[in-house]
Amino acid sequence: MNNRSHISPWAWVPTLYFAEGIPYFLVNTVSVMLFTRLGVPNSTMALFTGMLYLPWVVKPLWSPFVDVIRTKRWWIIAMQILLSAAFVGLTLSIPHPDAQTIAGGQTPINLFSVMLCLFWLTAFASATHDVAADGFYMLALEGKQQSFFVGIRSLFYRLASVFGQGGLIALAGWLELRWGNIPLAWQVTLLVASVVFALITLWHLMFLPKVEQETAPVDRKSSRDILQGFGHSFATFFTKPGILLALLFMLLYRLPEAFLVKMLPPFLVQGQEAGGLGMTTAAVGIVYGTFGVIALALGGILGGFYAARFGLKRSLIPMVLAITLPDALYLVLSLFPTSSHLLITVVVFIEQFGYGFGFTAYMLYLMHFAKGEYQTSHYALSTGFMALGMMLPGMVAGYIQEAVGYTGLFWLVMVCCLLSIAVTLFVRRALKE
Repeated sequence: MNNRSHISPWAWVPTLYFAEGIPYFLVNTVSVMLFTRLGVPNSTMALFTGMLYLPWVVKPLWSPFVDVIRTKRWWIIAMQILLSAAFVGLTLSIPHPDAQTIAGGQTPINLFSVMLCLFWLTAFASATHDVAADGFYMLALEGKQQSFFVGIRSLFYRLASVFGQGGLIALAGWLELRWGNIPLAWQVTLLVASVVFALITLWHLMFLPKVEQETAPVDRKSSRDILQGFGHSFATFFTKPGILLALLFMLLYRLPEAFLVKMLPPFLVQGQEAGGLGMTTAAVGIVYGTFGVIALALGGILGGFYAARFGLKRSLIPMVLAITLPDALYLVLSLFPTSSHLLITVVVFIEQFGYGFGFTAYMLYLMHFAKGEYQTSHYALSTGFMALGMMLPGMVAGYIQEAVGYTGLFWLVMVCCLLSIAVTLFVRRALKE
């Protein structure tokens, strides 16, 4: 490695993690609202947007080769250029179904074939960008700098969430009301995202420091060694003590949220005749995408302090209750619909705050379980199962909602909360002090 560049980390750390967040939230959150507002039925919307989680599930399988093929800086720039192109493609490929089809909620998914392919490309590029960005951060900064900027990177990743889930959705909603043309409103919104991301890419071309030596063409032996090492770490992961309980915890702890995350946007925006709350798209962007994200961040900060004070074992029960019990508020809203934005905002804030607080225990457990030989690989595999636990329920959430309605779905979520609490009790019993 060359000497570290004299470019200040302030010039690239904030923008790098802002750029890391934009495609993730575009793929996993903005797409849900986009398909919903363009009249795609909940069943197919949730199935196809749920499948977009797959790149984050299988990311550990190809992440070791990012180091072998080219430098991490090369991967960051290449993926950002690819993502910029994909965003432009999404802007140009958005279909324009007529207003009657959209209002009937029967827009066929085959109209979105090109968009779905581009979303898949965006998802794989985003997952690869995550690997390269996190590796570059550790390589380009010294230990003290890494510690200092960890809060900065987290802040700007959350700001990317506000930009995507809040700003873009609110913009689309405002344009929907102003123009009365939903497809055009979303096309312009995606264009704004494309321009912002392209500008960040140009910034990184100039200010992302060169701290690595360019590697030679791929070394077959080093690739083989990496493959063998990964194969061994993969095998040892499934022979770790308590693996079955750990896998159950990884898959079940966030099970209620896995159903909610795909169905909350349509629940908030669809009319009361369809069982929803009838909010405007802009209001959802502000309530769920802005106040909800702020609550999530605050809950995460408090969760970190709490876990540091009491430790993982003592934190598990309060945190699993925080991540599950507030879900009952959505059941109440489905039973007693309201048009009060203030009340809905309070519900979203409480639920997201509890989720942020409770999620801390989940991440701490993943780090705890990964300890030992191959810690990095085992942690990466654990995060893959974490993504799988979100992907599979999300794919079927829409079919369940269409079969039993929002109230029936939220009753199912409460049953899932019991499963989350039960598996957490078993994990707590298995943990040593």
